Order: sequence, then structure tokens, then C-alpha cells
Amino acid sequence: MPEGPELHLASLYVNKMCEGLVFSGAVEKSEVNKNPEVPFCCDAYCIKAQSRGKEVRLTLTPIKNDDHGKRKVTKHQSQQPMDVVFRFGMSGFFRFTSVDDLPKHAHLRFYTKESPPRVLSFEDTRRFGSWHPNGTWQKDRGPCVMFEYESFRENVLSNLSGKTFDKPICEALLNQKYFNGIGNYLRAEILFRLQIPPFVKARTVLEGLVLKDEDKNKVKKEITVLESTEKTRKKVVKVEKPDILSLCHTVPLEVVQLGENGYAPAKGKYSVLQAWMQCYCVDGMNSLGDNNGRTIWFKGDPGPMVPKGAKSRKIMWKRKKDDHDYTDSKKAKKTRTDSTAKAKPVKKEENLKVKKENATSKTQNASKRQKTNTEKINAAPANENKPKTRGTRSSKVPPKTGTKTIKSQRVEEMIKTKRNSVACRKSVTKAKPQQKRSGTRRGRSK
Repeated sequence: MPEGPELHLASLYVNKMCEGLVFSGAVEKSEVNKNPEVPFCCDAYCIKAQSRGKEVRLTLTPIKNDDHGKRKVTKHQSQQPMDVVFRFGMSGFFRFTSVDDLPKHAHLRFYTKESPPRVLSFEDTRRFGSWHPNGTWQKDRGPCVMFEYESFRENVLSNLSGKTFDKPICEALLNQKYFNGIGNYLRAEILFRLQIPPFVKARTVLEGLVLKDEDKNKVKKEITVLESTEKTRKKVVKVEKPDILSLCHTVPLEVVQLGENGYAPAKGKYSVLQAWMQCYCVDGMNSLGDNNGRTIWFKGDPGPMVPKGAKSRKIMWKRKKDDHDYTDSKKAKKTRTDSTAKAKPVKKEENLKVKKENATSKTQNASKRQKTNTEKINAAPANENKPKTRGTRSSKVPPKTGTKTIKSQRVEEMIKTKRNSVACRKSVTKAKPQQKRSGTRRGRSK
């Protein structure tokens, strides 16, 4: 999520791209976006940007025509300047391109007076960002931690009795009423440098910090030095013996110094920021979800105010790839196709190996089954002939030469046994009636 340094870099980027350019026509809004229309239309106007915490303000100023000291104005032309206040949400940023290279998610567009024209657009993929025509700085937001340090420090220390400071320090740092510009990765880096557990009560961390007159003079000098070196970006503001409030001021300025080449998220400049991070999404660090569902990264003991049932979370940020890296998308596609092409022949070889192994196993099993069947068939006639013949096997039976001969021998033996059994039954049936008759005759004679 863009935080105070990113929004300040966005304002520097707009001022750099729009310097000396004249814009013309109406401000266009995409049909998909639900934010309001910007009712501004002018033949010639200029754009300037300014940041404050997590907000950026674009000022659209009409340019007067010096011909004869008068300016022709139609009914639909804007005569007064307009301020449009932006909040970036999760993925908002500005981009300056040609009309042909207009991004897909360019939801608000400002066209230059050129041939062909160019476009300053507000791009927001997730559509969480917002803009407000004729807007002002949000009243619920406190002073900027970077450029209003003195009033920021006074605002925090004079309100320590509030309910916000009963919460853990990691949650209080995200309250924009007091820490305007601090976000998720900045709070992790600030607490890590001071080795403060994230789930300690905020009031206990901030008690005892006092803004002295000497500190006020130092802050004023630092702000003037920063404003004078905005274009050169050669000096860095340093504070001796920092506390948590002074780090809320200096750590964001370090991020601003990292982006001295300009705000260009479309070019994938986030590798420098990732290398600068010491705690946020770094291997070896611990992570827990706070009461608001946000992930805090830390090292060591989390503190006594850990939410019940809080579990460690996995790293969601892939550090090898840069966010918004549209320039290297084609290269990434090529590498993917190459990797898949290389992987396919390996799969085929493996499948062939598996098929061969299955075929060999099947042939082995078939041969084993044939052996067992032949053994059973060979053993069956011997077992059947033993009880029926009550003697040794006849020598007339030829030796075992194959399954066909065995079957024919078996059929002949079955036929013989049936004939013998039939003959035995006939002899038995003939003998019985003779016995009965003899018995009846004896009875009659008696």
C-alpha cells in the first residue's frame, strides 16, 4: 500500500512530468470507476502537485491569454482553479504516457495540448483509490510526519490521554489522526530499529517524551534544509539520539531519498526499497496479525498485548519480483514457455520408463500365472486317479508334453471312470432285487 513517502514521490513525479506543459480540454473519467466526475474544462491549464501525509493534491490552474490583455471564455470553460485531492488506496499511482500507450486501468485522465497529445493518468488496478473535486486535506488526518514534524510531535504528546494510546503501539502507529503518513511497512521498520515490542501499550512507549525549545529549533532548521534540497536530493536529515517520534520523521525521509530518480512504479523500482528494508517481509522475522487484521513484522518478544488466537503469517511479498513490473512481462512469458518446453520431454521419458516397467511386470505376472496353472493341471489328474483306481498310475499314459495332451488324457480318464461307475451301479441294482425276493419267499414258506 502506498504510504507517505510514495505519495510524496508521486507529487514530485507529477511536477517533473508536467513542468512547462499546457493541458487542454475536459478531464475524462473511465466508465467503470465509481468516483465522481471532475467538472473541469479549459482550453489551457497547468497542473501542480503537493503531498501531505497519505494525500496528494493536484491544482488545475487556467492559463490566461495575453492577447490584447483579455481572455475569451465560453460558457463551459472553467475560470477558477480547482483542487483535486487523491488518496491512493492499495494500488494507485500516476503515469504519464502517450495516448496510444494509455494504461488499461487509467481511471482519470488529463490531456496535454499537443499534437499528438500525451496523458497524465491516475492508474488504480484494484479501484480502492479515490479523488475529490474541489477537495481539501481531510480534517481527521493529523499533521504530516515528514514536513510538519513540529506540529506532528505536539499533536501526539498533547493527546496521550486518548483511547488510541491504550492500544498496542503497533496499532496506534497506523492511526492517521496522529501519524499521518505512517503505514504497515514503516511501523515495522521504526519499531525494529528501536527494538520495541509491537504489542506494548502505546502510552508507556510515548510517556516521558517532551518537545523542548532546542528540539523545535533543530526541527525548523531540518525542514528548511529539506525544502531547499528538494531538487538536488544530496543531503540527508539526521537526528542524534532518536526516539520513536523522531524516527517517524526520519525513516520516511530515507525512503524519499531512495526514490531520487523519480516516482516510476511502472518501471519496477521496488527492488531498491526491498533491499533497504530490515524487518518487513524479511526472512527470519516473526509476524502476527493485530486486532485490525493487519500483519506486523518484528523480532523477538511480541509484548504482553498480543491478541488471543493470533497466529504467525507467511510471507506474501515475493522479493524476487517487482510490483508493477510491466516492462519485463514479455521476458517473463518467454521464460515460462521455455521452462515448460524443457519440462515436457522429461515427463515423456518418465512416462516411457513407467510404461516399460508396467509392461515387464505384466509379462512376469502372466508367466507366473501360466506356471501355476500348469502345475495345478499337472497335479489334478494324479490326485483324481488315486482314490478312484486305488492303484498306481498306468504305464500306458504318455509323458507330459503340453497342455493339449494333458487335457486329452484327462478327458479319456474321465470317460473311463464314468463307464466303470455306470457298470458298478448296474451290478448293484441287479443284486438288490434278488435279495428282496429271496427274503419274501422265506417269509411265505414259513
